[in-house]
Amino acid sequence: MNDIWQGLAQALRLVLGLDADLIEISGLSLQVSLGATLIASVIGLPLGAWLAINRFRARRVVIAVLNALMGLPPVVVGLFVYVLLSRSGPFGVLGLLFTPTAMVIAQVIIITPIIASIAHQAIRDLWADYHDLLISLNTSRAQRIRTLLWDGRRALMTASLAGFGRAIGEVGAIMIVGGNIDHVTRVLTTAIALETGKGEFGLALALGFVLISLAVLVNLAVHFLSRTERSGRW
Repeated sequence: MNDIWQGLAQALRLVLGLDADLIEISGLSLQVSLGATLIASVIGLPLGAWLAINRFRARRVVIAVLNALMGLPPVVVGLFVYVLLSRSGPFGVLGLLFTPTAMVIAQVIIITPIIASIAHQAIRDLWADYHDLLISLNTSRAQRIRTLLWDGRRALMTASLAGFGRAIGEVGAIMIVGGNIDHVTRVLTTAIALETGKGEFGLALALGFVLISLAVLVNLAVHFLSRTERSGRW
């Protein structure tokens, strides 16, 4: 019991004292997760809108596959990216393995289906309201997608924030492709796993406090934006 209280006290000192390692690890986590979220949003949001307004034979199959990919096992993604970026892999010459770039790639693969699926659901409802108007104006598909993305930006921001929340808490894939190298690829989740294994509960708890704070902030932002979006429709 004393170890627990000592760990909590040390964690508070590290957080309140703005420990250099804590700030470095938190900063890299934000850099990787925000970068992955931005790239995944650029891919996923237009993809979700495109699926919402287009009708083709395999559309339901594509949507079902997209929804299934939301539960893609992170360790499988990590293994896949590892194989691609390893020295014997097709992209090994780029030297990206065990770098933040490799971690971003893995996170993009994990969260793009999440963002695209949520975006599809949001744009599908919006498309039902805008369909007749946009068709009557003889707009192109690109113009329809741009219009729906802009008018549904609040709901789509929720999709991106959901992706970010998934990315910031990821550990399996980035442990494999990043290697958890100190001062290079060590992020909040991998550092927590390492420090817990070493018995350094103070730093592990401090990192956990930061991670929980970020997760709570993301959830609050999603909740606020969702309520704002619903209020704006009434």
